[in-house]
Amino acid sequence: MTDYRVSDVMTKQVVYLSAETTLDEAARVMQEADIGDVVVTDGASLAGMLTDRDIVVRAVAERSDPASTTIGSIVTREVVMIEQHATAGEAASLMRERGVRRILVCDNERKLVGIVSLGDLAMQLDPNSALSDISEQAPTR
Repeated sequence: MTDYRVSDVMTKQVVYLSAETTLDEAARVMQEADIGDVVVTDGASLAGMLTDRDIVVRAVAERSDPASTTIGSIVTREVVMIEQHATAGEAASLMRERGVRRILVCDNERKLVGIVSLGDLAMQLDPNSALSDISEQAPTR
């Protein structure tokens, strides 16, 4: 696992949405892009990360109106970051330590360059695992 760098396994196509974006619009963007997370911005600043699970647990389960509730009101503001040259093993350890499934990836100037997920690690490092098989599948509708 240590031969791979985070930059080898990360997703480089990061989707950004403003904190003022409504939940229903964010869900549509995630569906169209076939992703489970977006990076949330507040102006030029990073506000946090929003996942499909955040929408379900923090909004839908609380009966928030998806047409009027903004993603800024439910975003996870404490984000976990790792440098792109760290090893995949270090990323996996950080995920385990912090209890997260996704980590923002930055360059040595702390500029965001990607996202690495537990699924990304599984597909690259253990392609025959159940998690890898699940992560590779297209979503069912």
